[in-house]
Amino acid sequence: MKKFLWIIFVAGISGVVSSCGSEANTQAGGGSQAVSVRATKVTSRHVTGLDVYPGTVVPLNEIEVRPQVSGYINEIFVEDGQEVVKGQKLYEIDRSKYQAAYEQAQATLKSAKANLERVKKDLARYESLDKQEAIAKQQLDYARADILTAESQVASAEAQVRSTLTDYNYSVIKAPFDGTVGISQVRLGAQVSAGQSLLNTLSSNDPVMVDFVVNERDVRRFSKMMKNEHLSDSTFTIQFGKNDVYGHHGILTTIDRAVGRQSGTINMRVQFPNPDRDLIPGMTLNLRVLNQDIGNQIAIPYKAVTEQMGEYFVYVIGEDSTVHQQNVQLGTKVGGDIVVREGLKSGQQIVVEGIQKLREGAKVQIDA
Repeated sequence: MKKFLWIIFVAGISGVVSSCGSEANTQAGGGSQAVSVRATKVTSRHVTGLDVYPGTVVPLNEIEVRPQVSGYINEIFVEDGQEVVKGQKLYEIDRSKYQAAYEQAQATLKSAKANLERVKKDLARYESLDKQEAIAKQQLDYARADILTAESQVASAEAQVRSTLTDYNYSVIKAPFDGTVGISQVRLGAQVSAGQSLLNTLSSNDPVMVDFVVNERDVRRFSKMMKNEHLSDSTFTIQFGKNDVYGHHGILTTIDRAVGRQSGTINMRVQFPNPDRDLIPGMTLNLRVLNQDIGNQIAIPYKAVTEQMGEYFVYVIGEDSTVHQQNVQLGTKVGGDIVVREGLKSGQQIVVEGIQKLREGAKVQIDA
């Protein structure tokens, strides 16, 4: 009985070993079998490569309108959101006390000038008497000192007139440039303080700037754009929505002085005309910048690309139906395709489906 059991045990082990061997052979055999994939031929097509950056509309000029004298708002000359021109009246602060101060300063100046004329005449008489030695030298010295005092009084009075006239003029607040005012922050009768109370905000309309940020590796590219006098007019454009492109082109005007130490980015500014007031300060939009991918370029389905350790690869099918990984330099994404700047040539075949089952040197069978 023991012998019989031993025979069964040995036979079982043999069966297991045979089964494992068979499975291993099957796997080994399966490794040499062709993997079914879908492929496409590499071709070139006409593309217009665009890099898109988030941008913010910024007015060329923008100020907070604040009073330079204190008082009560007596007049408001503009409506909220109104366009104004340089020199147009915006607000008026009660002018009565400033007018009174100006008139008083003028009267003081007139009195100082009259006094100066008087002491000048006195000096002229004293000098005449001095020639005749009919006056004490001390009296003459006093007269000359009076002239200096009177002249300083006139100068002080003239300064007071200028100061009061300035305050009087400041009581009417005017637009320093053409633009659009916002919503008024004060109403008639409100008391405002010099340099503190915010009355309104004024921003210029045309042109406007679009601020955006780029990585430091792109700085040289944009620096060359600023120096290129023959740069295409369509290099900088704005896209509001999918099929909504702004009708005017921009010009790169400013590259910030330094790259941010923490962010590794740099601020840039593009100027756009804004005749129809479509661009409003603070608006966010997509700034499109033409890149090198212009004209006939090699473009492949984006799903054919794999990424490994920050590098991009595609599987190229050789004449013997084996695949190998090819490193590629990618460019602009165009719909479901992407431009390949380096690494592929027209006419090559690449795998677009079944990539996950492949490895270097694997045999493939192309499905129709």
